[in-house]
Amino acid sequence: MINQNINIALIGNPNTGKTSVFNQLTGLNQQVGNYPGITVEKKIGFCKLPNNVKGNILDLPGTYSLNASSIDENVVIELLLNKNDKLYPDVAIVVTEVENLKRNLLLFTQIKDLEIPTILVINMADRMEYKGITLDIPYLEEHLKTKIALISSRKGYGIEELKNLIVSYKSIPTEACLNASSIAPEYFNSLRKAFPNQLLYKLWLVITQDVNFLNLERKEIQGTFTKSHSDLKRLQQKETIKRYQFINDVLKEGLQVDASIAKDFRSKLDRALTHKVWGYVIFFAILFLIFQSIFEWSKIPMDFIDSTFASLSALTNSELPAGVLTNLISQGIIPGIGGILIFIPQIAFLFLFISILEESGYMSRVVFLMDKIMRNFGLSGKSVVPLISGTACAIPAIMATRNIENWKERLITILVTPFTTCSARLPVYAIIISLVIPDTYVLGILNLQGLTLMLLYLLGFGMAIFSAYILNIILKIKSKTFFVVEMPNYKLPLFKNVALNVVEKTKAFVFGAGKIILAISIVLWFMASYGPGKKFKNAEAIQLSKIENAGISQDELDNKVAAYKLENSYIGIMGKTIEPAISPLGYDWKIGIAIISSFAAREVFVGTLATIYSVGSTGNDDTIKNKMAAEVNPVTGKKIFNFASGISLLLFYAFALQCASTIAITKKETNSWKWPLGQLIFMSTFAYIVALVTYQILK
Repeated sequence: MINQNINIALIGNPNTGKTSVFNQLTGLNQQVGNYPGITVEKKIGFCKLPNNVKGNILDLPGTYSLNASSIDENVVIELLLNKNDKLYPDVAIVVTEVENLKRNLLLFTQIKDLEIPTILVINMADRMEYKGITLDIPYLEEHLKTKIALISSRKGYGIEELKNLIVSYKSIPTEACLNASSIAPEYFNSLRKAFPNQLLYKLWLVITQDVNFLNLERKEIQGTFTKSHSDLKRLQQKETIKRYQFINDVLKEGLQVDASIAKDFRSKLDRALTHKVWGYVIFFAILFLIFQSIFEWSKIPMDFIDSTFASLSALTNSELPAGVLTNLISQGIIPGIGGILIFIPQIAFLFLFISILEESGYMSRVVFLMDKIMRNFGLSGKSVVPLISGTACAIPAIMATRNIENWKERLITILVTPFTTCSARLPVYAIIISLVIPDTYVLGILNLQGLTLMLLYLLGFGMAIFSAYILNIILKIKSKTFFVVEMPNYKLPLFKNVALNVVEKTKAFVFGAGKIILAISIVLWFMASYGPGKKFKNAEAIQLSKIENAGISQDELDNKVAAYKLENSYIGIMGKTIEPAISPLGYDWKIGIAIISSFAAREVFVGTLATIYSVGSTGNDDTIKNKMAAEVNPVTGKKIFNFASGISLLLFYAFALQCASTIAITKKETNSWKWPLGQLIFMSTFAYIVALVTYQILK
């Protein structure tokens, strides 16, 4: 086997550590979470195996069986039934975990029926001694007709043994573990006779699932072999019972548990964390700690980044030769990028806390807690996963709705998820809160800025729930879906997984936003540095001609000329045009331009203002925060960013759909422009009205 490429499919139930195994094999850094919904699409990595063999490793969505009930589970079946797919596996790796082997083996026995060489990976072997578990590996291999790799993806052992098994996959038996067709002998015998060249279990899956990748038309198996929905369900239940009977018989001999060794720590902790009263108290206490820490811990690094970029901009302006290129760099690129990099500390801390909650197993308890609330508002319990995921980014959160079986419940979840506060809103929140909310403490422990940030997150989540309730009434959902969430074991977060997740998420955020910000900063600089007509070209002469400018210093004159040019530039004209529509909200034309440009990505708001305020500055090394704080309304003489306008702006961004990517993914997931356009119009209108009312009351 020299220079060979083999396709390897990683398959397993949620929470078995499948994605961790993927990371161990490929070295790719992918989010590792232990609640359902993390892997919602096929993910591919590459692995070097022994004997110069290369592996294309496919991380498939978690599924409990091949009886698919949701879109993400269908991904698994579509691949396993389609031999023409370029990623069709040469070998399947079914990842199980040692404490839930009985449940995990159901999927394994189904995949064995497809006659694909299948390796059984038993993960979390490091917990066997702690739980008093012993396994008879030779016995299990003999009766399950496979090869077994006992590994710990957490500690990294057993991975080399797994690689060796992958390379020798052709020696693994492909015969089935049991004869599942005995549940209805006559039916399956007739099916076998009618299609002798087709694999029996594939035929059964084509009949029971909405797929067809065999070399025959679906109508060919209609009639005699097509049963009613209820009959098919009964046969599937019989199949499941048959498989569990086989699994129980095998595990009686192959797995032993010493109950006296197993600890009861998990059940005691669960009673507290999922308590109907104390569970919510603990959860909100954790949220409070997170948002207090985000502001407290990030102050010093944020101030350092802000002052560094301000000094760099001033240095570039003074040291480089005067000209267009220098102005572009000092007034456009540096302030624009600095306007987003300043928030790296806060974003990194946010992802740090989310990673710890996921890695420890606590996030599933949050999902269980919130399910009790969600039911009252017409949402599926599974909707909690996208809503919580939305605190990172709405795009993967909307994709995570694929494990919701009921279409209307899935649709409602897609439409309301953008209300949850994503990390892209954090830069906007952080800069506005620091300007309009005092950095003071109440009762010695409650930082007002941290408390405001927490309230904004809760407001977004509350609006999502309320909107779901309204949509539930409008769409008249009538369904009886039940929420089942698996409670993973508690574990100390693995430093490597947490660190990789924080680095990768922060890097993705910065580079993803950075491309947009760099492009927009250049465009904005050009639009702010040039303008049509005589007013822009003759700005200095016009200012000198004014009586009140007679006798002023050169610096003061330069500032007045720069301000006049900016107002008569292309961007100034655009801003002045929209100013009548936004001035009732307390915003000036500069904020209006920032709001429009932030439709590309919310975090562009700060970078836009950094660029606008930097154009025309003469070596000024003020930070973006200081420039925003000093901005005044030329008519009233009052600060632009005051308490009324600041709260209005915070609420506008809490409710507005300022994200083109979210609209694109909503269109993709709903396969219609009707829903994303309705989403955009409603959220934008609602945000405008709330911001308007808030400012008019507070001013």
